[in-house]
Amino acid sequence: MSEIASMLVTHRTASIEEIERAWHGDVESILKWVQSLDAVEECAVLKTCNRVEIYVVAPRGEKVLFDLAKKARVSSRIIDFHDHDESLVHLLRLASGLESMIIGEDQILGQMKDLIQMAMRVGTTGWMLETAFKKAIQVGKRVRRETHINERSVSVGSAAVDLAEEILGDLKGKAVLVIGAGETGELISRSLLCREIGSLTVTNRTLSTAVCLAQSLGGEAVPFDDMPSCLHAADVVISATSAPHYILLKGDIEKAMAGRSSKLLIIDIANPRDVDQAAAEVPGVELHNIDSLKNISRENMMQRMAETVRVEEIISEELQLLQAKYKRKEAEELLARLYFQAEQIKDQEVRKAMNKLSARHTLGEIEQQVLCDMSRSIVNKILSQPTKSLKSAAERGDVQILNSLCELFRLEEKR
Repeated sequence: MSEIASMLVTHRTASIEEIERAWHGDVESILKWVQSLDAVEECAVLKTCNRVEIYVVAPRGEKVLFDLAKKARVSSRIIDFHDHDESLVHLLRLASGLESMIIGEDQILGQMKDLIQMAMRVGTTGWMLETAFKKAIQVGKRVRRETHINERSVSVGSAAVDLAEEILGDLKGKAVLVIGAGETGELISRSLLCREIGSLTVTNRTLSTAVCLAQSLGGEAVPFDDMPSCLHAADVVISATSAPHYILLKGDIEKAMAGRSSKLLIIDIANPRDVDQAAAEVPGVELHNIDSLKNISRENMMQRMAETVRVEEIISEELQLLQAKYKRKEAEELLARLYFQAEQIKDQEVRKAMNKLSARHTLGEIEQQVLCDMSRSIVNKILSQPTKSLKSAAERGDVQILNSLCELFRLEEKR
C-alpha cells in the first residue's frame, strides 16, 4: 500500500551552502520532476530559506526518495529520510514551530499553506498529502492559540533585526537599507521601526511593491537598479529577496566603502544567498547569513522552550486523530472493494433468479423490485457487523484483521 515518505535537508543537518546546493530550480520545476517518476502518486515540496523538504506518496516511498537523492547527487549525509508516521510527526512539529531555527516562528505556517496550494495547482497532490498538510496547518494555529510558543522574536526576519541590534549595540538613528519587499522584507521593516532607526530605505525588483511598503511605514523606496548607490549611506543592509543569483557582488561593496570610515553591517537571509561571500573581505564590512541567526535570542529561546511541553501534548493528541483518519480511509477502501464484489455477486444471482422465474411466470415491475430490494438488504445485513469490526480494527491499527479480510475475499494481494 502507498504511504507518505519524506526527505529533509534542513538547518539541523546542513549549512546554508549545502541547502542551496541540494535542489536546483524553483518549486514548480522540482514538483514536476518528482511527479514524473513512475512510482510517485503524489508529491509536495517545502522550500524556504533554511529547508528543502520533499514529500511523496508511493509504494516503498523511502526507497523512491533515496534513488531520487542519488539522481540529484545530494549527499545522504545531510538528508533525513522519514517513513509515513515520522513524516506526519515532522509536519505537525514543523507547523507548530518546533522544527524552525527560531522556535515558534509564525512565518512557516504561511509558507506551508502557499506551497501546498502551489502543489495542488500544479496537480501533484491528492487526498493523502492534502489531508496531512491541512491537519498540520490546523495544528499550527491551535498551538499558537493555546500556548505562548510564538511570543518575542517570531521570524527569521525579526531575528535578523535582533542580530543587527546585538552587533551594533543600538539601532537608534541608524540608516537601514532593506532589499526585498516581500513578506519577509515587510516583517524586517516593521521590526526595524520599533528600534527608532534614523531612516528606512526599501528596494525591490518591482518598484511599485517597494513604494507600497515604504509609504505604509514612512520610509523611502528606491529603484532596484539604484540599490548599489544606496549602500554608501547605509549603516545596515538586510537582504531577503528570492533572486536565483547574487544581487550584490564584492565590487559593489568596495565601491560603497570607498572614502567611508564607518562600519557597514550586511545581513543576508536569502536562500539562495543575495550577497557574494567575498564581500566579507572588504575592509569595514561585516557580513552575516542565516547561519549567524542560530546563535541569537538565547533568552527568548529558553522561554519558548518552556512552552514546548504543552505543544508536544497538543501534537500527540492531533497525531492520534490524523492517524485514525488514515486508518479509517484504509478500511473504507477495503470495504468499498468488498461491497463492490458483493454487489456483483448479488446482481448476477438476482438475474439468474429472475430468468428462472420468468420461464414459468410473468414477472412484473413490483416482483422484480422486491427481489432487488431483498437481495440488497441481505448483503447489507450480512456485511453490517464486519464493516463495524473492520473500521474498529483499522483505528486500533490491527493489521492482521485487514490482511485476513483481503485473503478471505481475495480483495488484493497480502499487504
